[in-house]
Amino acid sequence: MTSVYDNERLAAAYAFDRPPVHARILRSVRLEQRARRALDVGCGAGASTAALAPLAEHVVGLEPVPLMLAHRHEVAPDARFVVGSAEELPFAAASFDLVAAAGSLNYTDLPSALVEVARVLTPGGTFLLYDFEGGRHSLAGDALATWFTAFEQRFPWPSGWQPLDVRALPLATFGLRMLDYTDLEIRLPMTHDAYLRYALSEVNVHDAVARGACWAEEAREWCRETLGEVFGGGEVTVVFRGYLATLARQSGQHERHPRPTT
Repeated sequence: MTSVYDNERLAAAYAFDRPPVHARILRSVRLEQRARRALDVGCGAGASTAALAPLAEHVVGLEPVPLMLAHRHEVAPDARFVVGSAEELPFAAASFDLVAAAGSLNYTDLPSALVEVARVLTPGGTFLLYDFEGGRHSLAGDALATWFTAFEQRFPWPSGWQPLDVRALPLATFGLRMLDYTDLEIRLPMTHDAYLRYALSEVNVHDAVARGACWAEEAREWCRETLGEVFGGGEVTVVFRGYLATLARQSGQHERHPRPTT
C-alpha cells in the first residue's frame, strides 16, 4: 500500500462516506452453501468485509495499514481483523473456503499474493476477485463524466496502483482457475451531499491535502461548488462500472509454505 492510506481522515472517510457498492456486487454471488470461514484480503476500513457477512458464518478482514482499521468495530462489528500483507498471509493452508479481494491486489506483488490466496483456500473453496471504477458516469447525461475528468485533473491520482486484468493472467501458474467472469454496472441514486462525501473520500483528494497541494476545506469547497452544477439540487443515478471474477483452486494444487493461524 502507498503511504497515503496511513491517514486518519482517509480511514474515517472509507468507513463512513463510501457508497455501498461492495454489498451490491456481492449480492449477485451464488454459493452452493454458505461458507464457514471467509477472508477479505486488503479490507481497508472494513466495508468490503461487512459485505461478506451474508456469505459466510465467520469473516476475517486482513489489512496491511493498521490505521485503516480504526473504525472496524462500527463498520463490521461481527468480523475479526488482522494486520498483515497479501504476499504473506498469516494463516495456515486451506484455512478459508471463501476468499475475496476488492481492488486490493492492484497494490501488491501480484504473483506472490495469488499464490498465497491459493494456499489458504480450501480445495472446494471460492475466490472472489472484484473491483469497480470511480462513480464517474450517470444516467442523466455527460455532466458527471465531464466533472470527474476535471476532478482528476484538479486532484491527480497518487502512484502505487497497478492495473489488473484477471482474464490475461496465467492463473494455473499461481494454482488457480477461472470459473466465471462478469462485467458489472451498479446504479445508485445519490444526492449532492452523498456524492460530495464520496468524492472527498477518494484517495487522490487525501493525497493532495497530505502533500500540501491544497487545504482540506479548499478541496471541499471546490467539489461542493462544481458538483452543484451537476446535481442541481436533486438526485442523480450514479453508475459504478466494475467486474466480478469467480475463481477456485487448481485441481491437484498442493499446499505449500504453511503459515501459523493467528
